Amino acid sequence: MDELEIINNEIINCKKCPRLISYIQSVSKKKKKAYKDWEYWGKPVPSFGDKNAKILIIGLAPAAHGGNRTGRMFTGDSSGEWLFKALYEVGLSNKEESKSRDDGLELKHVYITATVHCAPPKNKPNKNEMENCSYYLKKEIEVLKDVRVYVLLGRIAFDNFKRITGLKGNFEHGKVLKYKDKWVICSYHPSAQNTKTKRLKWNDWIKIFKMAKEMAFG
Repeated sequence: MDELEIINNEIINCKKCPRLISYIQSVSKKKKKAYKDWEYWGKPVPSFGDKNAKILIIGLAPAAHGGNRTGRMFTGDSSGEWLFKALYEVGLSNKEESKSRDDGLELKHVYITATVHCAPPKNKPNKNEMENCSYYLKKEIEVLKDVRVYVLLGRIAFDNFKRITGLKGNFEHGKVLKYKDKWVICSYHPSAQNTKTKRLKWNDWIKIFKMAKEMAFG
């Protein structure tokens, strides 16, 4: 078992945040009508992707009826539809959509993690929950030695990354910052709240990943 697999096993078995564990278990029992026949994952959701990744994408948290249902980050929700379509278009994924964790999706040069690995109520983790989960993110940053670009999705992911790394600068969509000998790209999160209101437009979104790929291999 390699280091990333060890970290993911720790994540799956984590019980540090009682509020989140209670919530994801409750959601998994009640379910959403559209997914009544699904057996929900209902545990902390592990990270996934290319173990030799040059790009690390950091999101907010699994969706209650997305990753918390399927057991994989950004899988089975509208945010994932935007993310995987973009990765596919720029050649960083073998598929443009992801419905379940065993659908054959493979990321190329990309690893995906999150600020918090349990779906939080109203998509709002509290400070202690983010601090608890930062333990895993710090370890992933240490282990993923080939990463050259960090893509931070949303202000919460940005603020958390800034807190644990000492990154300097402010959040702004499309902004590029330097962290040690690596690059940080800031982006709005592809949540329905941002995409349906056009706060995040497709052209501005796809530019993020074109830029990330160019920086990773430039």
